[in-house]
Amino acid sequence: MDPMIEAQLWHPVIAANQVRDTPVACTLLGQPLVLWREDAHGGHRVHAWADQCPHRGARLSLGRVLTGLHGARLECPYHGWQFGGAGRCEHVPAAPDFTPPASHCATRYEAREQHGLVWVRLQTPDYAGLASGPLAEPPVFAPAQDAAWRTVLCGPYQLRTSAPRLVENFLDLSHFGFVHEGWLGERGHAQVQIGVVEEGAGTDGLEVRDARAWQPRAYAGADSGAWIAYRYEVPHPFLAVLHKDAADGDPVSNAIALCIRPDGDEACTAWFVMATRGDNASDAELIAFQDAVFAQDRPVVESQSPRALPIGRTTPVAEVHGPADRVSSAYRRYLKRLGIALGTC
Repeated sequence: MDPMIEAQLWHPVIAANQVRDTPVACTLLGQPLVLWREDAHGGHRVHAWADQCPHRGARLSLGRVLTGLHGARLECPYHGWQFGGAGRCEHVPAAPDFTPPASHCATRYEAREQHGLVWVRLQTPDYAGLASGPLAEPPVFAPAQDAAWRTVLCGPYQLRTSAPRLVENFLDLSHFGFVHEGWLGERGHAQVQIGVVEEGAGTDGLEVRDARAWQPRAYAGADSGAWIAYRYEVPHPFLAVLHKDAADGDPVSNAIALCIRPDGDEACTAWFVMATRGDNASDAELIAFQDAVFAQDRPVVESQSPRALPIGRTTPVAEVHGPADRVSSAYRRYLKRLGIALGTC
């Protein structure tokens, strides 16, 4: 598969509510981007362009968004060239009678809003498995689309580790009793049930069903421990979703999507899309709970060496595996099957 497959995938780049009435700069896979809206009051008209004016290379993110009779335009900070939503230059102040040709155009990328995040794809897929199927569009996080569920966005969290390392940690039940003791696990209840692991083919990811772990505090509003049923989905190499339901008729259900922007082989930025049903905790309490749990993960995950996930791509896999590692082993096979190079070795 194309070694630049990462550029053909959708990635979260920023929380959607951070893109309002002024241009915003960010970076994806080493490409500086400018994000801006035609409508500062909402809608789905968010644009992601290369953060470089085609005239003299100034950063468009230093400019401003103009609105008027001709619609919204992004103005370059250097010479005031104005670019419409289609990317083409519409006005050159120094030569107001000049009609810019089609070549006077900003470099545009595909951008979508999903689950409170802006997703960007840098290249149109040239591999058939990415032009259709689960990776053709930004991942759909089902509970977040259901009105019965309340959704909260947590993050961003910037880490000194690779995106695959962070996904693998998210899929790992057996660290709960040690990293999250007193919260998501207990040393005295360290045994876990991995359940059924189903691996896809081609560009399909993997799914885990019927996994179980003991948790003294499974969610923000919990006041006692219980065995928690887990289901995992990995529809994208840098995204994973867990669904968990308490036992014995507890009405609370939670689903959490880990969405990651890879920032290099040893760095990434993550968000959690938390969907809950029946949990009485406030949004602030949900975010505080997730912040506390993630703060426990951070030092351990950032301590792992190498920071890139060893999948045997360039060197023999040096890490050993135990019976509770079936999910992470399946995830590593998925990355290798896709040909993911970023953050792996």
